Amino acid sequence: MTPSSSERPASARPVSDNATPPTPALLTAPGLWRRMACWLYEGMLLFAVVFVAGWLFSTLGQMRDAMDSRRHLLQAFLFVVFGVYFGWFWSKGQTLAMKTWGIRVVDRLGRPLTQGRALARYLLSWVWFLPPLAAISPFKLSGGESTVLIVGWVIVWALLARFHPERQFWHDAWAGTRLIASKPLSRR
Repeated sequence: MTPSSSERPASARPVSDNATPPTPALLTAPGLWRRMACWLYEGMLLFAVVFVAGWLFSTLGQMRDAMDSRRHLLQAFLFVVFGVYFGWFWSKGQTLAMKTWGIRVVDRLGRPLTQGRALARYLLSWVWFLPPLAAISPFKLSGGESTVLIVGWVIVWALLARFHPERQFWHDAWAGTRLIASKPLSRR
C-alpha cells in the first residue's frame, strides 16, 4: 500500500508548476581547475580563428606589414569576429573547448542562452584582459613585465570566483549566466 500525497515526506512530493524548484545539483559550477583548463584550451583554439580572420582582413585590405596604419581596424575586426564566434557557440550551449572539458553555459535558471545574453557575456568577459591592459598602456613596460601583470590579473580574477556564493566567475554573475558541468550537447 502506497502512502497518500499528504502522508509522504515533503521531499518526496512532486513540485507543482507554481512553486520554484530548488536549484538542482546539475547547476553546480565545474571545478576552477577544469574551467581554467577549458579557458586555456579555448585560447589555443582561438589562434586558428585569429589566423583565418587576420589573413582574410590583411589579404582583402592588402596590408603589407604588422605596423600598417590600419592595425587598429584589424583589432576592431577581430573583436567583432570573436563576438560572433562566442555569441553563436554560447547560444548553442558550448564551444569546442567547452565540449572537450564537459562544460556548458546556461542562464541563471539553466536554460540555453539567447543571442543577447551571449553578447552580454562576451562583452563582460573582457574583464579578464581590460584592467591589466589599461594599467599597462600608460607605461612603457617590457613584454615580460606586461605578461606578469596580465597573468597575475587572470589568476586573481579566477580566484575571485571562490568568493561568489555559487563559485561562478563574476562576469557570469553580472551577465546572468552560469557555467555547469555537462556532456557534449552533440552526443545526445
